Amino acid sequence: MRFLKQNQTVIDSRSGLMWTRDAGLGTFPLTWIEALGFVRELNEQSRFGFKDWRLPNRAELFSLISHSAVNPALPDGHPFRNVFSGYYWSSTTCSRLPDQAWYIHLGGARVFKGMKHGSYMVWPVRNAPGEGLRVHRTGQRNCYAADGSVAACSGTGQDGEIRAGRPWPQPRFGYSGRAVMDRMTGLMWDSIADRTGAPVSWDDALAAARCANLHNLLGYEDWRLPGVRELESLCDMGTHSPALPEAHPFKHVRPCYWSGSTSRYDTRYAWTLYLDDGAVGVGFKPLAEFHVLLVRNAGADVQYQKAAASKS
Repeated sequence: MRFLKQNQTVIDSRSGLMWTRDAGLGTFPLTWIEALGFVRELNEQSRFGFKDWRLPNRAELFSLISHSAVNPALPDGHPFRNVFSGYYWSSTTCSRLPDQAWYIHLGGARVFKGMKHGSYMVWPVRNAPGEGLRVHRTGQRNCYAADGSVAACSGTGQDGEIRAGRPWPQPRFGYSGRAVMDRMTGLMWDSIADRTGAPVSWDDALAAARCANLHNLLGYEDWRLPGVRELESLCDMGTHSPALPEAHPFKHVRPCYWSGSTSRYDTRYAWTLYLDDGAVGVGFKPLAEFHVLLVRNAGADVQYQKAAASKS
């Protein structure tokens, strides 16, 4: 069982996080600064017996999302109450536009950024005792004021201060020829981040994966379009343009990419990643507007792992 109810809290065994069972504690939308202040008040009150609640960072909030459900975009059978099918704040600032912060739409799972003076919902989180860290850090390292200026982190509760989550492997990427191993996820990526050389439709993106397999690209024939979670996992919230970890090995990086995940809201659309800052949205499948980055599972690829280790 993924979710364990404990009175007014819920432990997510998949992420190792504890959430308030009530997803509407604030009862009304708050600005970003107010949301951070609201969580501080919960800790001053020892709400539900704990003093270490925080506004979830983008990765933590994203870990709750199900792309197989809508209104709300949460796993079937979840135990949460008062879930608003709208926007919830994260504690993560948009590095490209630091007067904005990331939020996630609990109705349909869109990940976007909004002005910090905007008003959205709040859902507190904390580490569940004894569960261990399973969600990785976002990569954010700085803190910011509401106007986007860099600010001192102490006491803010922002992602840049807390840096909650598992640290990334160092180095994160192994590189051999034109294959890239992400040591954080166990995925192997094509280092050429524009396999088609131009934006294509979703069907043509799928065809590009089939063509890569037909031609045994880099010695493999199980390439595919990444799922939306796999694609998003590449993002570093401490950087932008592109929002990829520093010293990444990818070549010909483009602004936006298709995933292999179809939207449940409207199956004519597929999930996409906007890599200038890391927004997750959708694209209309017939339009040639997004690029192709191929991936394959490589956790059991002993030969590659040995090669990568020898170059570390």
